[in-house]
Amino acid sequence: MSDAAPSAPIEPSVRRFLEAPGHFAVVATLDPDGSVHQAVAWYLLRDGTLVLNSREGRRWPGNLLRDPRVSVAVEDGYRWVTLRGTVEVIDDQARAQADIAEMARRYHADDPAHAEEQVRMFREQRRVTFELAPARVAASVED
Repeated sequence: MSDAAPSAPIEPSVRRFLEAPGHFAVVATLDPDGSVHQAVAWYLLRDGTLVLNSREGRRWPGNLLRDPRVSVAVEDGYRWVTLRGTVEVIDDQARAQADIAEMARRYHADDPAHAEEQVRMFREQRRVTFELAPARVAASVED
């Protein structure tokens, strides 16, 4: 039985915004001293869940491994979405490598050769995936 908060629905207009190319996530985590740490990251939206991935050893994934609470902002000028909740850690290397490969291909869709160079580089790294089924979603995405 999970004691995680129920996930908030992602409305169709928010989903379209999050799935649009060119948006990056600003991931806010808590450092051990309680201060906020922010980092820019790639993401995917999969079945109402925000998927994040990183090389192990970086500060923000280390923070999430210690304390899974997160706030994520995605913006495009005055249009924005914030998602808050608790992540689930996916420490399966095959899955983490598949996730980062999908992200590389998404973010470098205009240069597939570069995307594949990135995928090869990532294979040399130990990766971790985090899934956020947001407990809260706020947005201003209307034109």
